[in-house]
Amino acid sequence: MSGKGTSVSNLQVEIAKGWRPNNYLTNMSMAYFAEESDFVAPAIFPICPVGLSSSYYYTFSKADLARDNVSRKPAFGKVPPALMGQTDNTYKCEVDQVIVGIDSIEALNYQRNRAPGVADPRRAKVRFVTEQLKLHLDIIFAQKFFKAGVWANEWTGVAANPAGKQFLKFSDANFDPVNFFDERMKEIKQQGRRKPNRLALGANAFIALKNHPDIIERVKYTGSTANPAVVTVAALAAILQIEQIKVLESTYNAGGIGQEDMQFICDTNSALLCYATNTPAIDEPSAGYIFTWDMLGNGQYVALDQFEGEKGTHAEFVEGLMSTDMKKTADDLAIFFKECV
Repeated sequence: MSGKGTSVSNLQVEIAKGWRPNNYLTNMSMAYFAEESDFVAPAIFPICPVGLSSSYYYTFSKADLARDNVSRKPAFGKVPPALMGQTDNTYKCEVDQVIVGIDSIEALNYQRNRAPGVADPRRAKVRFVTEQLKLHLDIIFAQKFFKAGVWANEWTGVAANPAGKQFLKFSDANFDPVNFFDERMKEIKQQGRRKPNRLALGANAFIALKNHPDIIERVKYTGSTANPAVVTVAALAAILQIEQIKVLESTYNAGGIGQEDMQFICDTNSALLCYATNTPAIDEPSAGYIFTWDMLGNGQYVALDQFEGEKGTHAEFVEGLMSTDMKKTADDLAIFFKECV
C-alpha cells in the first residue's frame, strides 16, 4: 500500500482509536416493514376477547324481536306470552405460532456498536415476529370475510345491462355511486335493522370510485389554488354518508422461500359494505367478530417470548403466538361486491 491515507501505520492508529473495518451503518437500513395503517383486520370487525378457546354465544331471533307482539287486552283476560327465541352459536380459537432465530455471537457486534432501532438484531426480530402476526391476521381476514362465496348477499359488477344482483362496474362513467350505495344501505337497514357503517374497498375499487366523474363533480368546487380539491378517503366517506371507509392495501409475498411475488392480501377489485360495532356488545348485532383467546392467561391474544437454543448453538429464538377465530355472525348486515372494476 502507498499513500498517507492507506499506510499500515495509519491504519493501526485508526484501529487503536476504535475504527473497525467493514462496519455496518447504524443510522439507516432497508427494512420493508409495512406501515401500521395498512393492516386491515381490526379496522373492520371488532376484537372480542374470550375466556375459553371454544364456547358458545347467544343469537336472539330477529323475527321475534322485530314482530309487533302487542295486542289488545281482552276484558277480564290476558294476552298470550310473546315469544323471544334464541339459538346458540359457537366459536373456536386456534393457536398460530411463528419462531425466528438470533445468532448470539453475531449480535455482539451490534451490542458493542450500540446499534439503535431495528439495526439491533433482537429488536429487529421482535418487530419481525410482531409484523408476521399482523400479516397473518390480515390473510385470515381475506379468507374469512373478503372473498366471493362468504356472504349470502353478493353482487357482481358487469360491463353493461345489469340485472338482478348486478351493477355497472365502479369504473363505468354511467355507474351512479351515491344512489347505488344509498339503495344498498337501505336494503341492509331493512333486513338487518342497522344502517351500515363500514365500507372496505380493494385498492382498485377505491381508485375507481375516487376518480368517478360523479364523485369528482361533488368536490371540484371545494378547492383553491393553494388547496386543490382532492377526493380523499374522508371525502368519499362523507359523500357516501358512511361512517368509515377502509382501503385494503396490506401486501404480502405470495412466493416461496427464495422467491418474491408481492401481492395485495385482499382482492383489489372487491368491496364489502357492512354494519359492525366499535366494541363487543351483548345487546347489538355485528356482521362479524374477531374472537381472541389469551392462550397464556396474560390477557393478550398476541404473546411474544424469547428463549435460548440448545447448548453450544449460541442461538436465541423469538416466538410469537396468536389465538383467534374470525366468524361471520350476521349475514343480513353485509353485502359483498365482486368484480367492481
